[in-house]
Amino acid sequence: MKPLKVILVTVLAGGISIGTAILGQQWLSAERDAPPVNAERLLPHTDVLPTLPDFRLTDLDGREVASSAWAGKVLVLNFWATWCPPCLQEIPHFVAMQEQLRESGVQFVGIAVDEVEDVRAFVAEQPVNYPLLLATPDVLKLAVQLGNRLEVLPFTVIFDQHGRRIHGQIGELTAAELSAHLEPLLVRTGPHISQVSAHP
Repeated sequence: MKPLKVILVTVLAGGISIGTAILGQQWLSAERDAPPVNAERLLPHTDVLPTLPDFRLTDLDGREVASSAWAGKVLVLNFWATWCPPCLQEIPHFVAMQEQLRESGVQFVGIAVDEVEDVRAFVAEQPVNYPLLLATPDVLKLAVQLGNRLEVLPFTVIFDQHGRRIHGQIGELTAAELSAHLEPLLVRTGPHISQVSAHP
């Protein structure tokens, strides 16, 4: 196994069965016997970071990008990987909404828990119209503080224009769920979410 993957798997493991997360999309262990749930119901609100933290990550070209680059935008921060089927099911929704809601101040950002070569190969086959950054162990710890208590993928956090955390979701985020969370945050001069055509 490549060194980076060893580190990331160690950070993500925490007793979680990746096979269960990927194939069954059940984000809780068999012992808990419960369906995937929203992060707000897993952690008391006071235990979750209420605002977008400061961090810097590199993109696929090795350029450093700071989280402050998205100040003033509605930010959809998605932790994903090329080896995670539910993650890949979300991406077409994200691409469609990024295209149509860009002028409304919405910015999607993907944080790949993966090797840069694998992410480059993926986007060569399926272009993505929003920034893709590479995860580090430190930013994965931030994901836990943002509500990813189970340390699984995908995990998505939505922040408003002031950097306040509005929603965190463990597991796949459907187009309908995404629309419901983004609609109240849209700049009213832009299109309404109902005009966005995302794949079902």
